Amino acid sequence: MPDLKSLIHKYKPTRWLTSLMLCAVAALQVYSATITEREVSSMLKRLDDELEKRDYYIEGRQQVIDSLRGVIASPKVEKSTRLSTLLRLGDEYNSFNTDSALIFYTQGHQLALESGLDSIDMRFKLRMVTYLPLLAFTEDALRQFEAIDVNNLPEGLKEEYYDAQRQMYFYIAAFFVNYPEVYEEYMSKTKDAQVKLIPYLDETSPRFKLNQGEFFFYHQEYSKAKAVLTDLLEQIPEEDNLYARACHFLADIAKARGEHHEYTYYLALSAIADIRGATLEVTSLQELGRIMYLNNDIERAHEYLSLALRNAVDCHAPLRILQSSQVLPIIERAHRVEIENSRHRIYTAVFVMAILLMILGVTLILLRRKIQQMNRLANRMEEANETKDVYITQFLNLCSIYMDKLSQFNKVVNRKISAGKVDDLYKITKSGKFIEEQSKEFYDVFDDAFLHIYPTFVADVNALLRPEEQIQLRDGEKLNTDLRILAFMRLGIEESARIAQMLNYSVYTIYTYRNKLKNRAVSREDFEENVMKIKSIS
Repeated sequence: MPDLKSLIHKYKPTRWLTSLMLCAVAALQVYSATITEREVSSMLKRLDDELEKRDYYIEGRQQVIDSLRGVIASPKVEKSTRLSTLLRLGDEYNSFNTDSALIFYTQGHQLALESGLDSIDMRFKLRMVTYLPLLAFTEDALRQFEAIDVNNLPEGLKEEYYDAQRQMYFYIAAFFVNYPEVYEEYMSKTKDAQVKLIPYLDETSPRFKLNQGEFFFYHQEYSKAKAVLTDLLEQIPEEDNLYARACHFLADIAKARGEHHEYTYYLALSAIADIRGATLEVTSLQELGRIMYLNNDIERAHEYLSLALRNAVDCHAPLRILQSSQVLPIIERAHRVEIENSRHRIYTAVFVMAILLMILGVTLILLRRKIQQMNRLANRMEEANETKDVYITQFLNLCSIYMDKLSQFNKVVNRKISAGKVDDLYKITKSGKFIEEQSKEFYDVFDDAFLHIYPTFVADVNALLRPEEQIQLRDGEKLNTDLRILAFMRLGIEESARIAQMLNYSVYTIYTYRNKLKNRAVSREDFEENVMKIKSIS
């Protein structure tokens, strides 16, 4: 393999030195910026967006092809025009549909051969042998290529000869990537062909820079290679096939240096260029799918490799089909696992949501019950307020009645004394009839007011007494003496003396009533305490 110095002598010194200076400047610029994870994510997002436009780009390329096919379909087209159109058609089908490309190259080869146009015939033949390995016709490609005598080729075809040789050996090497010895043999031939190709290229052309960058890469001069290729990207449109190839070499440089972010970034950029150029014979998307798998981005890995395989099938390129099919089953299994995990996550989420809904339902039920309880409590408070109002009203009425009675009694006493009827006055007070009448009115008012506050008082008291000792009220009777004594106790008047005053009984009588009630109770010791626990409004 020639060294770098021998190649320098073949180029013009000023241009070569200028190129090296540009490389040095570009290298400084390259090293001043490092690709970040955020930039990689942004580029992958851009790639995903471009993948959605894939059909649009393919349709555009198909329109160009249809236009060229229309030209050769005309029987009146001149032979030179037909030959140039067949060559363009083959080039348009190249990396788009390899079978069709070879068909049109073959047609052009036969037409040129029949017309005795040797140079044009050789151009078609070189195109054919270049792409035969993509269809797995490696032996045919080698046989046909070795039959060409490079020494007898016109000077203008030697560039195409070495370019075809470089590309053909590269495709063959790709078939034997799992066989290191054979792979290295053909890669060595690829590099030799490139070394022979470079002197024939225009130093100002993008193809020269691409091959120069590739040459530096193969000789592990990564800084120079990166500088040349980065400079090339600024000179050609993104949809150009050279742009995709330059990005792929930049990705290989980053891989060799262990720069993972740059490796992924440039592969994504290369894939974008392939998509925009409607190129179906691709490697960047395949390699990117494998990286996504290693990064555990199973969704993208499956999408990229599936599309790469679809492209390879549409392009009729067995080499790419083989490369994609080797990795895709692994991704497919991982994708199924990812789908299954997603399904389990969904089931878990649904289960958790169901539990949360149940908790929410229970909470709503408890809240509803609490609200109902609060409403009942509010109603009871309202009823209690109404009862209080009634009780106060009745108390005031009772006070009013007693004041009126006292006023009337005062008038009667005055009249009797004025009339000298002291004996009549004595009879009135001695009979106790007046006190009895007033007590009856007091009992009626008290019974109504108390039972309004404690409507279940009678039943609650009987619940504290033995069944055979329970209190039975007579018809029309609301409370009897036993119940009134207990009612005064429930209102907080526990002293027998005060109760005796209220009921117009002796203290001993009240004590006797209370003692008898205790004896009738289910629990004698706790009877009066239980009476105090009777609720006002239930």
